[in-house]
Amino acid sequence: MRVLAALSGGVDSAVAAARAVDAGHDVVGVHMALSRTRDQFRTGSRGCCSIEDAGDARRAADVLGIPYYVWDLSERFEETVVADFLAEYEAGRTPNPCVRCNEHIKFSALLDKAVALGFDAVCTGHYARIEVDADGSRALHRSADPAKDQSYVLAVMGPERLARSMFPLGDVPSKEQTRAEAAARGLSVSAKPDSYDICFVADGDTQGFLRSRLGERPGEIVDTAGEVVGTHDGAYAYTVGQRRGLALGRPAPDGKPRYVLAVEPVRNRVVVGPADELEVAVVEADRAVWFTPVTRGPLACAVQVRAHGAPVEATASVLDDGSLSVAVGPGLRGVAPGQSLVLYAGTRVLGQATVTGTRRGASPVRPAPAGGRAS
Repeated sequence: MRVLAALSGGVDSAVAAARAVDAGHDVVGVHMALSRTRDQFRTGSRGCCSIEDAGDARRAADVLGIPYYVWDLSERFEETVVADFLAEYEAGRTPNPCVRCNEHIKFSALLDKAVALGFDAVCTGHYARIEVDADGSRALHRSADPAKDQSYVLAVMGPERLARSMFPLGDVPSKEQTRAEAAARGLSVSAKPDSYDICFVADGDTQGFLRSRLGERPGEIVDTAGEVVGTHDGAYAYTVGQRRGLALGRPAPDGKPRYVLAVEPVRNRVVVGPADELEVAVVEADRAVWFTPVTRGPLACAVQVRAHGAPVEATASVLDDGSLSVAVGPGLRGVAPGQSLVLYAGTRVLGQATVTGTRRGASPVRPAPAGGRAS
């Protein structure tokens, strides 16, 4: 097959491309330039897709003996991933930019361009497995290494794009083995630190980034009784479940810590309260993407609401409008609108949706933020 290998400049994508070459595929490497700041460099192990990373990707391609190109997708990235990130926070929701990047960039813009150029598949360094069912359909599964599993952020891609994807690292038992393999192949990125945080916020200061784009909007922090207990520079900078950085002027009567329970963008207000108010019994979600046929009846599954969160046993129901109502077992708390909800059966991904609200029981924990979701 003709395979386009996405080379981020890190060790994972380099080893994935090497494995594709070993499998006998006709491989071409491409680095996606996503930053409009051409002199951007990584700070420590933060960020990705910088000038430094492009150079590392080129050197990896040279070692592998494959053609290498840089594709400028910065405008598409800004108009989709960054714009969605800002719009979601401004609307009081908590987005996952890695999910949106996989949706709009890696398995949309990149894959569509690859197919148009005659490639059969896109190869990435994600840790996830693809298994082929008896009927020939492909299923997305968790990786062999639970600590590195990235099926959560890949679930948004859907079955059509999965059919043209390759994840050669899905069966690798540990990141240490990936690094050892890279070193044995003579790849200079074998000891390169992992990137983390949000790639377009290279210094890790998410609140500072939001403030620079959205401006300061001072408002009140209130408790569940409506009493003012502090102030903020912008409600958009807070997320449900947050404890640190609240700087409350009045302690709780019982002396216990308080957490963000709701973000109200219209009022520009943040509501805080005790930890037990974060407990969730039902999660509501929309914009579902399914890897299996949709059933109207209750579906026993496990759900995950964070990239590195623990799965929780649940029962999901598809409503008449296509949205989901998911009754979850104990232990799930602090779920924010905008988060990605992924449904599993064992290691297999069943589907993905975007959280719109939660309930503690028969009555809502908090009202859904006003305004429609940004596309």
